[in-house]
Amino acid sequence: MGESQTNNPLHGVTLEQVVTYLVERFGWVELGQRIDIRCFTSDPSVKSSLKFLRRTPWARQKVEDLYIHTKRGDVWRS
Repeated sequence: MGESQTNNPLHGVTLEQVVTYLVERFGWVELGQRIDIRCFTSDPSVKSSLKFLRRTPWARQKVEDLYIHTKRGDVWRS
């Protein structure tokens, strides 16, 4: 089990840390342009975004993918 977690770039990173990092890196406006979901474009906050992302697997996947690509230095767009 430890071996599979070694290759998981999200191991030990909470969803809140992911969202906070992306907001600090891009800001709400650019984040909403990169991932066009209402929780990033209409009165955004970390709390409301977390609530939505925890209930919506496809949106969470997009956010996690952007985080991984950003940390690796890849250029990525949804």
